Amino acid sequence: MITPIRTTLTPIPMKAMTMLDDFLTRAGLAGVGLTLATGPLGSFVVWRRMAYFGDATAHAAILGVALSFGFGISVYLGTLVVALGMAVAVASLAGRGHAMDTTLGVLAHSALALGLVAASFQSGLRVDLSAWLFGDILAVSRADLVVVWLGSVAVLGLLAWRWQGLLTSTLNEELAQAAGLDPRHERLILTLALALVVAVSIKIVGALLISAMLIIPAAATRGLARTPEQMAAGATLVGAVSVIAGLAASMRLGTPAGPSIVAAAAGLFVLSLPLRGRVGA
Repeated sequence: MITPIRTTLTPIPMKAMTMLDDFLTRAGLAGVGLTLATGPLGSFVVWRRMAYFGDATAHAAILGVALSFGFGISVYLGTLVVALGMAVAVASLAGRGHAMDTTLGVLAHSALALGLVAASFQSGLRVDLSAWLFGDILAVSRADLVVVWLGSVAVLGLLAWRWQGLLTSTLNEELAQAAGLDPRHERLILTLALALVVAVSIKIVGALLISAMLIIPAAATRGLARTPEQMAAGATLVGAVSVIAGLAASMRLGTPAGPSIVAAAAGLFVLSLPLRGRVGA
């Protein structure tokens, strides 16, 4: 007599499911918190055609990570200092008449190369380098969550405080000067905000994808919004939906979370294209 083989599915332990839920909750909260800053700031990046500027600042973040590990300081602090230094250097060189695209190209690739070289001298960082390049949102801790939300709220408050001045300077610098505004001051505020966003988002989406999260949601909303405020709010919403959709795709397909989030944002951008002729900008 042949004894039938009984097969059963091993249930996932309740503790493992709880830990997974905790990871996903923190990841979702971190990503949505980040979009509070990247939505409005990304709108200014698109309006001012500062996409390459964002790339240069984000690439400098790897150098900041390497220096942070080397000197034993907070990664967020090291990244913020280096990103701010890069942003100020770009603004200074551009103000002296240097071609903006050439300056940005030289500084962006130089900073990334220096960061990779510096990281090669630290064995622990070499192993985790891909996480800093492409992000590891599922590894966000509660402390990281606090940093992300505090940084995003600070950027959002800064932009809200100077919103009208930033808009006027973006629209027409001569008009801003006539209104008693200093366009260089407004540009410095954007520089500071961009450096802060790079610092708090380095662990979530990584240095190579930060500018994508700034540009793609804003670009997806640009042809649909009637006012600057609508575009900023729409970019925030698109970013938040991208985070949720990207995390869901990552868990289902086993793909990297950071690139999955950016891919979801790109998908929303494509879906927005047919609607641009129907909604007044």
